[in-house]
Amino acid sequence: MGLIVQKFGGTSVANAERIHRAAARAVETKERGNQVVIVVSAMGDTTDDLLDLATAVCTYGEKVSNPPKRELDQLLATGEQVTIALMAMALHAQGHDAISFTGGQIGLITDGAFSKARIQSINHHRILNELDAGKIVIVAGFQGVTSDGHFTTLGRGGSNATLVALGAVLKADVCENYTDVDGIYTADPRIVPNARKIDQISYDEMLELSGLGASVLQTRAVEFAKKYNVKLEVRNSQNNNPGTLIVAETPNMEHIEVSGAALKKELVRVTIKAVPDQPGVAAKIFSTIAQANVVVDDIIQNVLDDNTANISFTVEHGDLADIKPIVEKLTKELGGKTQANYQSDLSKVSAVGVGMRTHTGVAERMFRALADAAVNIQNITTSEIKISCIISKEDGPKALRAVHDAFGLSDAK
Repeated sequence: MGLIVQKFGGTSVANAERIHRAAARAVETKERGNQVVIVVSAMGDTTDDLLDLATAVCTYGEKVSNPPKRELDQLLATGEQVTIALMAMALHAQGHDAISFTGGQIGLITDGAFSKARIQSINHHRILNELDAGKIVIVAGFQGVTSDGHFTTLGRGGSNATLVALGAVLKADVCENYTDVDGIYTADPRIVPNARKIDQISYDEMLELSGLGASVLQTRAVEFAKKYNVKLEVRNSQNNNPGTLIVAETPNMEHIEVSGAALKKELVRVTIKAVPDQPGVAAKIFSTIAQANVVVDDIIQNVLDDNTANISFTVEHGDLADIKPIVEKLTKELGGKTQANYQSDLSKVSAVGVGMRTHTGVAERMFRALADAAVNIQNITTSEIKISCIISKEDGPKALRAVHDAFGLSDAK
């Protein structure tokens, strides 16, 4: 007997018919002799609808305010609570015993970073007891509670983190992430029509692609999978086709220069000008930002002749409302001519592959492809297995297609 954890995303549970289809897949897995745990997201566009409702409620007359993050998490956590109950009902209707749990009911404890909380521990004994009793267990993804009982959410795609974290603590044989695509593609097929499904990809490559805009798996989910060596497969909930396996790196992977390309569509570049060029200033800036739980991306510092420096960094557009008051406060504290500006019409195109470690000329091919597509590069960042370029937002789609074609990613490997 194996233990399988299956996660069904919002499109896979968007209505009663799809909930029954997902339930039938879990039943089929159980009837093959496995214990089954299901993780579910909110139905369809429920999370977006709740966000819109919160925005409407926080608009009072001419005053528009941001929803308090604690209350927003309290609201958003209800989406998955609906789905877990409906999934349990569907399983009972199909003749199988099942029980549903919220994150708090299984002791999924997080830190207190509302809207982007991190999982700290899971009390898996309650799940194991129900599995031993022959039940299919359904768990709400995307949510947890703090040690003192406040609801938290795990950020966009957080149900994936729930999936892999449960797989790790339960020592599952495999975690199956069911979505509306057949697996991981060499690029977003909605932008690159000739993108190809990848049969197998390394944890490191998937980690880079997730952080660079590939939305199928949340970055923290891949981090969990790599740290605890969780076997993870991305599959389509609407068919039985083989998916994409995310695995440890193998020697054969290094023969492929680039495995995939990604586009992060909504970036803001924050530039703090005339910062005193002295020890400790950069540390003060980025420690203050870190305390607000804002993730900073590319960082560039230019030292000027007047003993000052300009420090630029990028953040996701959704973090702009959080970071703006922090940066404005910092500019006042730093004094002098220090000031900040914000550029929000940016994207980032990237190429990723473990083969970059052993192949030369990858950067030149990427830059040449962008030049031929008349895409201007504003900033460049690299690691052992990725090259990223900041570009204008309007150039994003054609840049992704150019990079994808430059490395022949549509060709079978």
